[in-house]
Amino acid sequence: MSTNDPAAHLFTAVHEGDEDAVVRLLRSGVSPDAVDEDGQTALYLAAVSDRPGVARLLLVAGAAPDRLSQGTDAPLCGAACGGHTEVVRALLAAGAAPDTVEEFGFTALTWAVRLGRVAVVRELLAAGADPDRPGPTGEPPLVAAARRGSPGCVRALLRHGARARSAALAEAHRRLTADGETEVRAGLEETWGPGRPSVTHRYPEDGGTTVEVQLLDPAGNPVASNDQQTGHAAIATLLESALGITAPAAELAARALRPADPGNDDWTEAATALGLRGDEETFRAAVEWCAAPDPLRQAFGADVLGRLGNPHGLPILRVLTGATDPVIRDRAATALARLDSPARPVLEPRAHRDTSSGIVRTDGGAPYPAPYTAPGTSASANSFRAVSPASDGVQRAPLSAVGPGRQPSMTVMRPPSVSKTRPVTPVLALAPSQTTRGETFSGAIASKESASGAAMVSAKVRSVIRVRAAGAIALTWTP
Repeated sequence: MSTNDPAAHLFTAVHEGDEDAVVRLLRSGVSPDAVDEDGQTALYLAAVSDRPGVARLLLVAGAAPDRLSQGTDAPLCGAACGGHTEVVRALLAAGAAPDTVEEFGFTALTWAVRLGRVAVVRELLAAGADPDRPGPTGEPPLVAAARRGSPGCVRALLRHGARARSAALAEAHRRLTADGETEVRAGLEETWGPGRPSVTHRYPEDGGTTVEVQLLDPAGNPVASNDQQTGHAAIATLLESALGITAPAAELAARALRPADPGNDDWTEAATALGLRGDEETFRAAVEWCAAPDPLRQAFGADVLGRLGNPHGLPILRVLTGATDPVIRDRAATALARLDSPARPVLEPRAHRDTSSGIVRTDGGAPYPAPYTAPGTSASANSFRAVSPASDGVQRAPLSAVGPGRQPSMTVMRPPSVSKTRPVTPVLALAPSQTTRGETFSGAIASKESASGAAMVSAKVRSVIRVRAAGAIALTWTP
């Protein structure tokens, strides 16, 4: 293509995002479906370069939204690969088919799920993309999302009725104990060969942490990279809830505490799942966690108490709001805000913090309440066991259901229950990959296990690298 060819100027303007120049060239008669000497379309260049304004101009001028660049690459897939959500919206609004298939049988949803592009996944599904359409290897999108470790992609697929939930859960369970960094490096070395030096980066993404491994050349420059999200515990909890599986409370607590971050999705999903149960066993577990010596476990226990909606947790939460640890204070205050309502008067047991051990105890030294009678059971009242002398408002129960010989005991009587235990409901609205960041393409050659799969990804890498300006490419690709 000659440099004097107006179409050549269009490609320069598209790459640079010069919308005024694009408008001038289109008005001068340059076709919005112009191609360069390699057969690449201007719209595909705009899609992979994240130029939503330019893409809209080309589409309004008549560019075909589903025309394959070079006969192989769909603009929608190129935008999905890079996570360019605005471009995806523009293409879909112009009539691009959400399930358009490009070379090797990839669709935009296949790319977006494998790369953890949550916002793109949502847009595609909202536009009608098939949540169960398998990828080139026959893998359902939900299984691919579980392998990727993206809770956001899993939630979006579940909201749109994605199936293969048991298979996805099995994949999430398998990844729970796997080391993400080791697996990513092994995938890269399978394609590029062992023995290369590498560097690992970790960064927050999608409610968790993403691990990126780069292979380096002898000069220390990256030659290939791949990444993996680590939200498999949250995904396992989401899928268990969707399948009606009740995981042990201790297992959910272990998942929540593993990242040691209350803002992590592993924590949030575990606390949500436990809070939806509303049963005695979960309440007891939460109170015991509040009495644990580990501050994070105390904070998690407070979080669960707040979600359970049981007013018996109020005195414990109020004590925890005075904790010296800021994480405990924050979680207890948030939980208390959920529970502490003036419209719900109750006779509350008293609790205090043992100054020597820091453990929350009820009056008389009891470390946690007596069995919690879930609302709506046959009992006429809930009770909180007291071991100290009786006080005003306390009635004597005939016999204790706890303790040696079932001796008489003091019991604080609760208002009668009004409804049955809240049901367990599914969560509402419920491989390695390439990455792009801004104007760089950090790529990944080994996003599939087989050699043929690597070739598929290599083709996509080549098509994207081709459109990047010199110096803007973070990956050196070698045939």
